[in-house]
Amino acid sequence: MPRPGPDTASSFLELVETVATLRRDCPWDREQTSKSIMPFLIEETYEVLEALESERPEEVRGELGDLLLQILLHAEMAAERGDFDIRSVMDTVREKMVRRHPHVFAGLEVAGMQEVLGNWSRIKAEERRAKQEDPSVLAGVPPSLPALLRAERLGEKAARVGFDWSTARAVLDKVHEELVELDAALEAERVEDVESEVGDCLFALASLARKCGVSAELALRRALDRFVDRFRFVEHELERQGRSAHDASLEEMEALWRQAKRR
Repeated sequence: MPRPGPDTASSFLELVETVATLRRDCPWDREQTSKSIMPFLIEETYEVLEALESERPEEVRGELGDLLLQILLHAEMAAERGDFDIRSVMDTVREKMVRRHPHVFAGLEVAGMQEVLGNWSRIKAEERRAKQEDPSVLAGVPPSLPALLRAERLGEKAARVGFDWSTARAVLDKVHEELVELDAALEAERVEDVESEVGDCLFALASLARKCGVSAELALRRALDRFVDRFRFVEHELERQGRSAHDASLEEMEALWRQAKRR
């Protein structure tokens, strides 16, 4: 496809003006605040992820548009308050990308991807120090993230400064170690220890996925989709027999589950 040109800029400005018109002339849009539309921002983000999973370009295009609308609404509301506008949003992210990619924009020589990531982490820490913010390598990972995604991001950040396992096999050994500790906690019937060890196992598995180049978050989402698909198959087959999952035995459901897996 051609690179964005004047037509792209014109379309973007038209959309910005459309959002401003909605805020001015639509009673519902006019009454909204940044807080009131926060749930829509979260919802649209997940719908983008779902569209990307579907690999259907038309759906991806539509959902990206819905997400962009939410971004423009937040920027318009900020402009109304006199905080900032969409242009300053774009200028800020462009300047940040230029600053954090000296190997692209400033002629810095790098040996490979790991050096790029290390530079990124160092530059971010310098930016935080300049703002008198937390300069930790782990800073910037919101506690509000879904726990599995947060585990991935924390592991990535620590790995950028070399705090990581050398191989995926080494992480798998750590998973086995954590499972042994979980088994001991279960044997001792210590509820608090079980919770702690389950958490350690999940974190180790997220690290294993990262080391294998797999997204733990997406892997779990796909596993849940498979679970739903197979369980619905079990329910459908039982319904064909005039029964339901409520009155079927575990053995019967497991047999149908195996059948669903073989499909």
